Amino acid sequence: MEHPRVIIVMTTPYSRNNSSRSLDAYFHFWEHDRVRQIFSRNWKPQKGHCGELFQITDAELLKCRLHRLKEPGTIYKREDLEDSGHNETLEEGSVASKSYSIGRKHSPSVELLRGMLWNKKYWCSEKLIKWLDDYRPELIFYNFTNNLFLQKIVLFLAERYRIPVVSAIGDDYYFSDRKSISPAYNLFRRKFKASVRKVFEQKGSAVYVCDGIRDRYNAEFGLDGETVYFCSSVERRPFRPINDENPVISYFGNIRIGRYKSILKIADSLLAINSDYRINVYSNEQDEEYTSALKDHPGVAFHGEIPYDEVQLRIKESDIYVVTEDFDKSSVDLTKYSVSTKVADGLMCGTAVLAFGPEECGAIKYLKETGGAAVCSDDSQLKDIISKLIADEAFQREIYDNSAVAAGKNHSVNGSCAAFENVVRKALAKN
Repeated sequence: MEHPRVIIVMTTPYSRNNSSRSLDAYFHFWEHDRVRQIFSRNWKPQKGHCGELFQITDAELLKCRLHRLKEPGTIYKREDLEDSGHNETLEEGSVASKSYSIGRKHSPSVELLRGMLWNKKYWCSEKLIKWLDDYRPELIFYNFTNNLFLQKIVLFLAERYRIPVVSAIGDDYYFSDRKSISPAYNLFRRKFKASVRKVFEQKGSAVYVCDGIRDRYNAEFGLDGETVYFCSSVERRPFRPINDENPVISYFGNIRIGRYKSILKIADSLLAINSDYRINVYSNEQDEEYTSALKDHPGVAFHGEIPYDEVQLRIKESDIYVVTEDFDKSSVDLTKYSVSTKVADGLMCGTAVLAFGPEECGAIKYLKETGGAAVCSDDSQLKDIISKLIADEAFQREIYDNSAVAAGKNHSVNGSCAAFENVVRKALAKN
């Protein structure tokens, strides 16, 4: 039986070669011609799971406002896209490039301006309407984000086609208020929370990355969503003792939200144990605010971005796979429910996992509960825990066995997709 025609609304294009691979937990078995996406990132998409994608960028909308473009939007067909590789950034002019550099800061002022830029009369073009009407979506999948424009698209789709919305909620953007005297911050928060409430008032449901965020959002908004853990396609390797003379220690992914600071602490501890030890960091981050300290640290080897298929190879070659979070309260507030694809890959791969960060963070708490990682939540104990992990083969074996249990229980493709399809069935039944 064919799946319902879904339209995905999120900022980045769905690919199995970047962070959006998390969507494989939901759509791995979906037919390509029944998955389409609207996205805004200024990337040329790679061949992924979507039969077609419709891209609207900030730069295009700016050109529409300046009367330099009649209507925005680029349609990509799956068969015309490349299979893999690095994310290719579109060339949109120096002004656009500068605006994206500013936009990556995601400050309240920038998001307010972006919300104004995404006026319906500019993005809701005849080209988009025809593309949607030809497809006739039956379900909206909204990847919950901290901005003021994706919700406009979701609400338009729900009203025009009278279809349910399934929201994927992995970060606590709604409840993460902080005290501020900034007018921009307070205005952004009011507008953001109002738009989120409108989305949750639509018929549908939600999927969550962990039980904690599920319970909070279900209770607040009267939802009946379920936890669907991210799956991993990493092939599990046999147990292998850590090479204590030259251990390969690796971190993959986002270094923002203060994570780069925790990586630096790990690097300090590694050098204190052995002056030859290093942590390899693989990330697509280019902002020197986050990368410069890592590049300058003698205990860090910063490698930049690599494709996900190469990530999988590097994971298997590693002796220690690092998951880390920042200890600052502002960072904890943003990550207290996060259980990312990095966690799924870590538990699945068979490499020894080191988790460093406060237990209030979702990833650290979850890894401790599974027993599938050496967990450290105290700076003063970090050196000792790393030393124990490298030297104690019985400890390594215990982590390996526990991670196998957790991976099989929560992070298989079959299990995650079956749980998601159950949520979809319930959402469609309400419509």
